[in-house]
Amino acid sequence: MKEVSEPGTLCEIQIMAIKPKLHYFNGRGRMETIRWLLAAAGVEFEEEFVETKEDLEMLRKDGALLFQQVPMVDIDGMKMVQTRAILSYIAGKHNLYGKDLRERALIDMYVEGTTDLMGMIMFLPFQPPEEKEKNFALIIERATTRYFPVYEKVLKDHGQQFLVGNQFSWADVHLLEAILMAEECKPDILSPFPQLQAFKGRISNIPTIKKFLQPGSQRKPPADDKFMAQEP
Repeated sequence: MKEVSEPGTLCEIQIMAIKPKLHYFNGRGRMETIRWLLAAAGVEFEEEFVETKEDLEMLRKDGALLFQQVPMVDIDGMKMVQTRAILSYIAGKHNLYGKDLRERALIDMYVEGTTDLMGMIMFLPFQPPEEKEKNFALIIERATTRYFPVYEKVLKDHGQQFLVGNQFSWADVHLLEAILMAEECKPDILSPFPQLQAFKGRISNIPTIKKFLQPGSQRKPPADDKFMAQEP
């Protein structure tokens, strides 16, 4: 009878032990949600910033960018691209993606909602000055009438601490990130939402999240002129 070996060779174990390395510009952009999720999972990571067009071109020539664009994450022996794929992998690996298919579907729906809202906020600084005021007002309107009421109702209806399955998940991390981004636009934006106010307090005090929110962490500030100038 053939002996069954333990899963994972020594080489595979060594690869898995290497810290993920994030390749992106030195700012939030599409990488920030990945930083958030790794931090929430308690995973230490390194960053190699793309600072010039030449840096980006080098990654392309090396074949590291499947679709010729960042973000890219070196993780577990893979050069992963496409933000959603990277996030799904991290969430699944670190038990932040629900316990069954139904919970995963709920997490996906909630994450897609917060992604829509965060996308509006993220692209606001890149818009022409004449459009910013109109789009800023649209962000506030959508946050308070389309997105936040959904999460407020979910939390009120099931009466649990977390969005899905009464277990900390990717959906909770993403919603907290969206709340903090919205508060940068309008500090009192949560005033009509008592459930979300309590949720923000709970999730912010999870030790890994609390650490990421401290000054000096790898969390990035809102986009400024310097960051926008980096975009090739």
